[in-house]
Amino acid sequence: MVFRKRNLLRANLVTRSEDWTWSSLWRRQRNRGPAMLADWPVARPGDWINFVNEPQTDVELEAIRQSVNRGCPFGDDDWQKEVVQQLGLQATLRPRGRPRTTTTKEAN
Repeated sequence: MVFRKRNLLRANLVTRSEDWTWSSLWRRQRNRGPAMLADWPVARPGDWINFVNEPQTDVELEAIRQSVNRGCPFGDDDWQKEVVQQLGLQATLRPRGRPRTTTTKEAN
């Protein structure tokens, strides 16, 4: 997964993601991938390695953590809403806890 490779950079374990010898990126770059590495289901973006080698931003990291903690799909808003609808995961996007009660003063 791309985020795991970018974690290596954030942890200063490698200077380039493709240097991590246990990653699929390392194997693909050197044509050493075992038979279990399938081809991509879509065309790989031309700037893929550059993207993988960019450190994760704090915003990206927070979004990933929220997705993992809530069990909701990770992606842009439109894709996320589509997948949530298809898989019946609406509860993963709702705020947690009971809704706040409003007093008469607050309602006016």
